[in-house]
Amino acid sequence: MSALEAPRVALIGAGAMGGALVKGWAEAVRRGGGLTLSVVEPNFDKTLEAALDAVGAVLNPPNQGPADIVVFAVKPQAFAAAAEEARGFVGPDTLVLSVMAGVTLTHMARVLGVERVVRAMPNTPGQIGRGVTAYVAASACTGGDRALVEQLLSPLGAVEPIGVERLMDVVTAVSGSGPAYVYLLAEALAAAAEQEGLDRETAARLATQTVAGAGALMLETGAPPKELRKHVTSPGGTTEAALDVLQAADGLAPVLRRAVAAAVKRSRDLGRGEGG
Repeated sequence: MSALEAPRVALIGAGAMGGALVKGWAEAVRRGGGLTLSVVEPNFDKTLEAALDAVGAVLNPPNQGPADIVVFAVKPQAFAAAAEEARGFVGPDTLVLSVMAGVTLTHMARVLGVERVVRAMPNTPGQIGRGVTAYVAASACTGGDRALVEQLLSPLGAVEPIGVERLMDVVTAVSGSGPAYVYLLAEALAAAAEQEGLDRETAARLATQTVAGAGALMLETGAPPKELRKHVTSPGGTTEAALDVLQAADGLAPVLRRAVAAAVKRSRDLGRGEGG
């Protein structure tokens, strides 16, 4: 499973992302990987208990001991309380991995009294193993730490290392918040189809399948979006007519640039408040 023989992992928070990680770790253990897992989550999803039992995990253990790695998967505003709850798991040699938005490496290190900290930003498609998670590691982290982190995050989908922490605000704005932009595109496309005469249910199905299929085609072919777009666009055709509107000076690109810039600014504001 990792650079360690059988890492002792403590997961603090088992909501959407934490639960997705648990499922992935359980599957890895069933395939022959090794880890010892403790989970702290007061409102635990009962459907995950069978997966935990299968790998011998302990839910809300009364007697905590230092773990090799502690994973924080809570809301940023809950970090202070979660850090206190996790004290028993954190020792001088513990590696800390966070999937909390906006909480900086420096703040985590100071609150927990450790040097080896990693900050990651997953996105919601990670719940089905089709997401992308970017991460940045503190300078004290070793190559083995990074390898372990990548293995622990891999159940969520692709994993991308980022060299500079300040760029995590851009990651948050693009891949972290990005699924919402895609869902809005599907909503707007369906609404436009309905306005042109399609019934609501048909318009929604066509828009949803089109957006999902286009994304799947990008992944399956590995072709650049620009190339795939050109394949759909015939000179003088319907797609070109629509793209003339979307690529105008006040079209989609400048709107998205403003949207991403607003999200980056908000992420930086939250970071200065350490998650609020």
